[in-house]
Amino acid sequence: MLLAGASGAGKSTLLAALAGLLADDSGEQEGRVLVDGRPPRDVRGETGIVFQDPQTQLVMSRAGDDVAFGLENRGVPAAEIWPRVDAALAAVGFPYGRDRDTAALSGGEQQRLAIAGVLALRPSLLLLDEPTANLDPLGAHLVRTALGKALQELDATMVLVEHRVEEALPLVDRTVTIGSSPSDAVWAPGVTLPSRRAVSPPGEVLLRASRLGLRYTGNIVNIAIHSGEALAVLGPNGAGKSTLAQLLGGLTKPVAGDVQATPALAGDDAARPPHRWRAARLARRIGSVFQNPEHQFVTDTVRAELALGGAPAATVDDLLDRLRLAHLALANPYTLSGGEQRRLSVATALAAAPSVLVLDEPTFGQDLRTWRELVVLLADLRDEGRALVLVTHDPQLVEALGDRTLELS
Repeated sequence: MLLAGASGAGKSTLLAALAGLLADDSGEQEGRVLVDGRPPRDVRGETGIVFQDPQTQLVMSRAGDDVAFGLENRGVPAAEIWPRVDAALAAVGFPYGRDRDTAALSGGEQQRLAIAGVLALRPSLLLLDEPTANLDPLGAHLVRTALGKALQELDATMVLVEHRVEEALPLVDRTVTIGSSPSDAVWAPGVTLPSRRAVSPPGEVLLRASRLGLRYTGNIVNIAIHSGEALAVLGPNGAGKSTLAQLLGGLTKPVAGDVQATPALAGDDAARPPHRWRAARLARRIGSVFQNPEHQFVTDTVRAELALGGAPAATVDDLLDRLRLAHLALANPYTLSGGEQRRLSVATALAAAPSVLVLDEPTFGQDLRTWRELVVLLADLRDEGRALVLVTHDPQLVEALGDRTLELS
């Protein structure tokens, strides 16, 4: 079953309820949830769930141990554990051996590992929250194939939350939509993309990477970032895209090569690389949106996040309205849905009005309506002269905004 609904409708909450993970103090609850006629807590041993953020369910330092962890806790005979671990890792196309350090994995690789850990358990109920959101096309295909095979072999039930509706349809028998939004806010065949602007010469160079080495991958990057241009960074999971985003954003010191800002961006800091700028100056010049949005929240309300850097109240209100967060202004950022957290992370980067925006998977978790609105907002910023660096697996985002592409191998 495909569980659809607008961003913030409660899809992840419903999955948590089906998994028996909602405590009595988790909020106001009405009605009841039954799995095969029983309370969800009574069938936890038959249920497997993959969370929206895979990092939250990786518990061991080595990949193989992480997949084996659940099997050991379920009392699976020792002789069966490693064959099941190896089979699950192979099914999702995990590209490393059992000894791979989980802390060194990319977001997409973490997602594959989390899915492998659930498939190895052979549950009768599979609960999957955006399982392909961080995956490259090949990885997404392998995971969908593995899920289809598991459903057949285990005679299992699957409840799938997925905003890539068209890609999910071959896996499901029916679709259930929750929430009060109109159906076209959830899905329609195809996506109406914002009109592409006429090709125009790039603006002045703001940021330049020279012989920039990406750890673990061997990629060497030479690239200039221009004002008024959107650069899409593409490549398979583990190619170093998020690492490149951190380097261009001035968040990490390069291990090889360098990143330099031109005087047009750096002003009196032109002699220093961005990673040596003071935090307040960096935020006003280069705004970053992390792959995991919750990693950049530091206050206890949505409004406070946007006002943290001294943004005027009018700017805060405008961002809340444009990114459909006004009704959540007093909510704790950590209680938002994944899609709402993503929009908040974009808003926090915009609050300081930086000249360069580096965004890692900016359309993650968005329904059709919020996807369109976010893309239009980014297009407006580019047309105003901002430079955009978009790390993405979203081909429609590339089609709508990508003036230039950089593909990492």
